[in-house]
Amino acid sequence: MDYSSLSLPPNGSAVSVASMVAFTEGPAVDAEGNVYFSDIINNRILVRDSQGNQSVFRHPSHRTNGQTFDPQGRLYHCEGAEFGPGGGRRVTRTNLKTNAYEVLTHSYQGKRYNSPNDICVDGRGRAYFTDPCYWEPSRALMEQDAEAVYRIDLDGSVTRILQQPQIERPNGIAVTQDATKLYVVDSRSVPGGNRKIWQFDLDSNGNPTNQKSIWDFAPGRGADGIRLADNGDLYIAAGINNPRGPHETADVPAGVYILSPVGEMKGRIPIPEDVLTNLAFGGSDGRTLYITAGKNLYQTRTPVAGHVAYPVWQS
Repeated sequence: MDYSSLSLPPNGSAVSVASMVAFTEGPAVDAEGNVYFSDIINNRILVRDSQGNQSVFRHPSHRTNGQTFDPQGRLYHCEGAEFGPGGGRRVTRTNLKTNAYEVLTHSYQGKRYNSPNDICVDGRGRAYFTDPCYWEPSRALMEQDAEAVYRIDLDGSVTRILQQPQIERPNGIAVTQDATKLYVVDSRSVPGGNRKIWQFDLDSNGNPTNQKSIWDFAPGRGADGIRLADNGDLYIAAGINNPRGPHETADVPAGVYILSPVGEMKGRIPIPEDVLTNLAFGGSDGRTLYITAGKNLYQTRTPVAGHVAYPVWQS
């Protein structure tokens, strides 16, 4: 029997998600192979050690979303405002050697952030983070006049470097370690909204210029997280297997898409689960890729090494 030919019974409807029990995000890997990742719904950060043991690193996490390490081995957290109360709406940092936990920025020009989403750090130690607002109930709390991208300089000062209409809704973000290129995911989940990967040149002060679209996932689900490989390729978490509404299609199946810095699509790593969110490189050779999707953390091996901070601060 050809089971694939079976259809819904009369008056039946397709299965949809009624409730989510976990929503994994924000993986980041340290020098010992520990993978830190967020579970936004349960308001916690989990850690999986190199032996596969899993434990809670922080609870509550203040709705932490994206995370990354800097060259000194400090873990940055985007504390958002999604999936329930208690969101920090700020960017914080943990020194894993001393357990010191500090707030880097909680507001811009006297107003709280929307919902910090993802973050990256360049080779000079400057941090760049996105501040959209995806969760509809949180939009009523918005104080900022734009969904924007910010830079935190070494002296702690914060500058807004991108906002609408340059970019509709910023999400994932990545920066080259020589601080010459910035990549920003623009994913607005409404019919006709942007589903683009933007590339910018950075000047010596970390200001973006020469905006260029190097890929457009429309009309499918756009990208979420983005990371850089050492050869310059972009590894992008994007797509969906079961569209959730008229704002997206099944044209972009869930997976990690490999894109060259000049906009050549080079491959895809299929992921069997929705919703694919973010990714991070790790392992002793930098070729293990960890991927958060739905309620799971996946891993795979890549042909090239990705950028990892720990070879710098381990030496």
